[in-house]
Amino acid sequence: SDGAIRFSNRPPSGGQNAKVFKSQRTGFSWYRMSRGGRSDRLYPDKFDSIIRSAAQRHGVDHCLVRAVVHAESGFNPEAVSPKGALGLMQIMPFNLRTLGIRDPFDPVENIGGGTKFLGQLLDRYRGDVRFALAAYNAGAEAVSKYKGIPPYTETQNYVRRVESLWRRYQKNES
Repeated sequence: SDGAIRFSNRPPSGGQNAKVFKSQRTGFSWYRMSRGGRSDRLYPDKFDSIIRSAAQRHGVDHCLVRAVVHAESGFNPEAVSPKGALGLMQIMPFNLRTLGIRDPFDPVENIGGGTKFLGQLLDRYRGDVRFALAAYNAGAEAVSKYKGIPPYTETQNYVRRVESLWRRYQKNES
């Protein structure tokens, strides 16, 4: 009643309202990824029906969506990046509303919104997957500024990694 915010590990007494935040232990580390700890193992079955449904709805190759999920979160629906990107497709909080995402940790919402965004980028760049991936990683402004893939090591590595995963997921299907 005094306007103070209190944090506790115990529920409130006396009918007070409380918001409970659960601990996010992602098991995923961008640091570990950058240090060569990435997994080369493919995950062709994880979230398969969700990925295929979203890909079909937004006209994006499901193997490309799977490659983005793999590169972005390692298929961890609770992943949170140091920059604040959330969930399987690492959606930035400022994009959530535009993409219709209420719960970024819900696989259906995250993959649906992330695939919608990827589809919009593919449309914007007339199907140029490399430009769309660069924009997904660094932002469309950076791709516009440099008239192509920005000269950022992280973005260049990201585009190469997703393309490689995409080819591997496609090959795995045949």
